[in-house]
Amino acid sequence: MAHEELHLNLRNLRLDDYEQLQVLMDRVYDDIGGAWPKDTIKALVEQFPDGQICIEESGQLVAVALTVCVKYERFSNPHTYDDLILRNEKIWHNANGDSLYGLDVFIHPEYRGYRLGRRLYEARKELCRSMNLRAILAGGRIPNYFKYADQYTPAEYIQRVDRKEIYDPILSFQLSNDFQVTRLMHKYLPEDEKSLGYATLLEWRNILYTPPSPVLSVKKTQVRLGAVQWQMREFTSVEEVLKQVEYFVDALSDYKSDFALFPEFFNAPLMGLTDQLDQTRAIRFLAGFTQQFREEMSEMAVSYNINIITGSMPLIENDRVYNVSYLCHRDGRVDEQRKIHITPHERRDWVIEGGNHFQVFDTDAGRVAIMICYDIEFPELGRIAASQDVDVIMVPFWTDTKNGYLRVRHCAQARAIENECYVVITGSVGNLPKVENLDVQYAQSSVFSPSDFAFPHDAVMAETTPNTEMIMFSDMDLEKLKLVRNEGSVTNLKDRRVDMYELKTK
Repeated sequence: MAHEELHLNLRNLRLDDYEQLQVLMDRVYDDIGGAWPKDTIKALVEQFPDGQICIEESGQLVAVALTVCVKYERFSNPHTYDDLILRNEKIWHNANGDSLYGLDVFIHPEYRGYRLGRRLYEARKELCRSMNLRAILAGGRIPNYFKYADQYTPAEYIQRVDRKEIYDPILSFQLSNDFQVTRLMHKYLPEDEKSLGYATLLEWRNILYTPPSPVLSVKKTQVRLGAVQWQMREFTSVEEVLKQVEYFVDALSDYKSDFALFPEFFNAPLMGLTDQLDQTRAIRFLAGFTQQFREEMSEMAVSYNINIITGSMPLIENDRVYNVSYLCHRDGRVDEQRKIHITPHERRDWVIEGGNHFQVFDTDAGRVAIMICYDIEFPELGRIAASQDVDVIMVPFWTDTKNGYLRVRHCAQARAIENECYVVITGSVGNLPKVENLDVQYAQSSVFSPSDFAFPHDAVMAETTPNTEMIMFSDMDLEKLKLVRNEGSVTNLKDRRVDMYELKTK
């Protein structure tokens, strides 16, 4: 039949479909007993109607998928087909199961080649997601094995099918639909002479599965990010800077933002209150206010119910200067991330040293890493963060020219794509004539995503007007990251050649 003549309809199986189903099963399974009794199908339809899926063409049943619920711990271990069969050929269905078990998928021989099996498998996956179940399990026959049994063991046969050296009508199809072989089962279906009684235990994991837990302990998957594109201006006191900070925190909180991100060295105008002739003294003068900023911004995080990334500030420890960012959680905790890579300017004029510790932080709105400006230009840090399941990389930056800004921007977008995460960059704008080395700034703050169909076509979630003081918002879906990492058009993290190279930290 020409494909343009098809009129396919995907729906749930009904009991009045049994006569057509019987004919179809007898034709497909003539070698292993044919159709199940009507009472068996009746029990499946009544106990688990959503799991019985079929495709009809102009009223004729042409493809069917039969499914039950089971406990993962029981059926992810070795079992036989008879473990699913009760007395009177009733099929075992556990209404409290945490996984689906694919009993059968069968297609009318004349309708093979139209990818109807793929439609049924996708419907099963969607059912698994919608029910928040852990996985889909299945015992898969290997009906071409009898042709190769004198050459290969079952395990060798499975490996050759996986490498596409051998075609198996069932196993090849299941592997192409993202199922993984987890073990070989013996005497699964003894009457299956073509498979010599062997079967594969297959599993498709639902990466969106959330184990049952108290409502208050469930982490957010829809996250709102707020960022401040900060205007550098002359300030006369610390209190004046903090008043401006609180103004922005208040505004971001009003819009229910989960995070507030400030730029690198946003409080640098305070260096204008001291002598500019000696830059090392000026940066140490600025460091004298860091503890106050840390404490007061932490109080704001709690009182405004928003997680604050404090941009960055100089910190003196053991008479050495570091560039540090604080993550002020809205529950009162404070984490610290020091800039790892120090620019030639910071090293030369301010004698700043690099930190020696990098980590990903757990928050109530995802896993977050902080890379201060220059850090984002080193891909190793992004890969380390990805290995720790980072969701969002926060990049407070300061650049004075457009080419400097574009280095940060292009590297940040690369990190988002190669590590399949969100990356947010936020900088300062305006002029500071009275502060040496910070007299001009250039910034356009942005939020970048992976580059795939679930995200904007240019992988830019949001961006500000260049060189204008403003706030920026972006809603980020953390579930999309799980999908793109496992089922994206490309899967950068999964496809790394770890057999050839690896990243080691000291």
